[in-house]
Amino acid sequence: MKNDSLNIVAFRRKLLYWFKGNGRKFPWRETSDPWNILIAEMMLRRTKADQVEKVYRKFIRNYRTPKGLLRGSPEKIKNILNPLGLNWRQQNFFDLARALVKDFDSNIPSTRDELKQLPGVGDYVAGAVLSIGFGKKEWIVDSNVVRVFKRYYDLKTSNEACRDKPVIELARAYANTTRPKEANLAILDLSALICRPTNPICSDCPVRMGCTYANHKRKPRI
Repeated sequence: MKNDSLNIVAFRRKLLYWFKGNGRKFPWRETSDPWNILIAEMMLRRTKADQVEKVYRKFIRNYRTPKGLLRGSPEKIKNILNPLGLNWRQQNFFDLARALVKDFDSNIPSTRDELKQLPGVGDYVAGAVLSIGFGKKEWIVDSNVVRVFKRYYDLKTSNEACRDKPVIELARAYANTTRPKEANLAILDLSALICRPTNPICSDCPVRMGCTYANHKRKPRI
């Protein structure tokens, strides 16, 4: 596995350069408010970003703080969230706001361990909030990040790949930069736009020269 420090630095540099001109634009990427980012990441679970955008804008416009959410009408919140489906989200948001008010004086925690105490927050959401909202060198791993690492580094993973030590170690090294927000967003956008689950566009990939999948394992098109 090509996981030496020089390789990960070159990998990240190419992704950051590509991201500068090709990154996706979403409203939650235009803010550093940890509450807004936390809400967006909770909405993005099992839902495509394009579906979330309109709902996110309306939600944040109405509920700018955890306390504001707790004072909100359950029926109105339900109506805002309805387009996303998955009705459990409404209760999740109430539980989240309640925990923030009770345990953190309405402030968003700035450590992974504290964030993971919040209802519905796991390692991925915690890492996203810390790197995007707080600018910390914190890693993120989901199935999309796993796919990029597996293809590029020819990683062998378990059925619980997001928890595999080699994957997390790579994600830690990758996020160890002065630009963790952009780095993490770049790998997410690469997975969405180029390194797709099926029919990846290897010819347009900024890191194809070093990618095991693109150079050795990909079946040629007929």
